[in-house]
Amino acid sequence: MKVGLFIPCYIDQFYPQVGIATLQLLQKLGCEVEYPQGQTCCGQPMANSGFEHLTHGCNSLFVDHFNGFDYIVAPSGSCVLHIKDHLHDPKREAAAENIRARIYELSEFLTDVLKVTSLPAKFPHKVGLHQSCHGQRGLHLAQMSELVDQPFSKPGQLLQMVEGLELISLDRTDECCGFGGTFCVAEEAVSVKMGVDRIADHVKHEAEVITGTDVSCLMHLEGIINRRQQPLRVMHIAEILNNTI
Repeated sequence: MKVGLFIPCYIDQFYPQVGIATLQLLQKLGCEVEYPQGQTCCGQPMANSGFEHLTHGCNSLFVDHFNGFDYIVAPSGSCVLHIKDHLHDPKREAAAENIRARIYELSEFLTDVLKVTSLPAKFPHKVGLHQSCHGQRGLHLAQMSELVDQPFSKPGQLLQMVEGLELISLDRTDECCGFGGTFCVAEEAVSVKMGVDRIADHVKHEAEVITGTDVSCLMHLEGIINRRQQPLRVMHIAEILNNTI
C-alpha cells in the first residue's frame, strides 16, 4: 500500500514532530510512505477567507504531487476536508476526483482503511480528547451530540488501545474551541473565551494532556494554556499513538 503523506503548512513550520510521528506510525503499521517534497499549502486559508478563486495554483500543485498514490493521509481534519470538498483542476479533473476520494485524516485512515484493532503504544496519563469541528461535522470522525443516535469516536477508539492511557469524560464533548482559522483573528475576544471554556472543562476533569486530530485547534488551546500558566499540555493524537515509552 503506497501512501502519500500530506503535511499541512502550519505543522511543517511549527509542529514538525507531529509530521514525524505520523510518518513513523504509518510505517509501523506496514504502509509504504512517501513525502512529496514540493508540497505546499492546500489553499484552505484563502478559500475560507472568500478567495477560493485564488487557490487554482494550490490545487494544480496538489494534483502534481499526490496523483497516483493508493491513499493520501494527513494529520489534519480541516485540511483533508478542504481537499475533499474543494479540490478541482479543470485540466485534470479525473485526477482531482480520484484524490478527493482517496484522501483521509489519520485517525479515519487507521480505523476505516487499515482497520487497526491494537497498537504498540504506551502513554500513562489522563487525556482529554478535543473533537475538532471540521473532523466531527465534516468528516464524521465522531457522533454529534445533538443527534439522537449511538455515540462513536474514531480518535477515541484508537486512544482506548493505548496502554496506560485514561481517557477522561468531558461535560461538553463536541464544543468548538474557538479557533476557526481566521475567526480567531477577526473575533479575538470571542475566540479566546471559547478556548478558555474548553480548557476549563479538561481542567475540571483533571486532564494532564489535551489531544485531538487538528494541530490548529491544539495550537489555539496551547496559546491560552501557556499565557494562563495552566498545568496541562497539548499533544496531537499521532504523537500519543506513536509513543512507546
